[in-house]
Amino acid sequence: MSAPPISLAGVMMFAAVPAAAVVIGGVVAAVRAPGPKVQSAVQHIAAGVLFAALATELLPDVLHRRLPWVTLGGFALGVITMLLKAVARRLEEREEQVASSSLPTSLLLASAVDIALDGLLIGVSFAAGERQGLLITIAMTLEVLFLGVATAAAMRGPKARSRVLVTTTTFAVLLTAGAGIGAYFLAGAGPIVLDGVLSFGVAALLYLVTEELLTEAHEVDETPLLTSMFFVGFLALLMIEMMI
Repeated sequence: MSAPPISLAGVMMFAAVPAAAVVIGGVVAAVRAPGPKVQSAVQHIAAGVLFAALATELLPDVLHRRLPWVTLGGFALGVITMLLKAVARRLEEREEQVASSSLPTSLLLASAVDIALDGLLIGVSFAAGERQGLLITIAMTLEVLFLGVATAAAMRGPKARSRVLVTTTTFAVLLTAGAGIGAYFLAGAGPIVLDGVLSFGVAALLYLVTEELLTEAHEVDETPLLTSMFFVGFLALLMIEMMI
């Protein structure tokens, strides 16, 4: 069975780690961006870590409750939300390519929605239990690190570095706010509500792994070493779970 959820203060403390990661990723990339192969390797690792968290914590938790219709509804809502987000992001990317602005407003707004959702998923995971929340936080830290890198890559112009700092700091605030909202409103939630929200989270994280992290990771030529990073991430989180 799942461990009891931790306090709101505890959730905010854990959420501060990925919040710091998005700022660090943006600032470091603004100074010197990592190469495509390094980015691909870390994206493979992040995908493996997230997949392990789904397989070992969130999915077993949903299965344990045995509420198929609630699970179906939450999962379907998660899929619909992710598909709508994908369509919106593609439209915004096309607009930014045409506009060629030094401040890609539409793309940054889409990223802001992404990171607020990431924070919400962290809060939801902690509402299910401390182990679930901790593992999802580890996975999300790697994922948002490269959101910061992508933000720096999208900025151009003489004030790019200061804009990166302001933007990634805003993202950090959105992530912690999302985590706090998820944890606060789901504290003490009944099994039906929690099952529906967790099912939504499962769908969102599956989309993140298969359609975002791995898709972006495969933009460079795939090598056996890069492919193995997915399994390194999966095994690393599995080992962590066995030790905590």
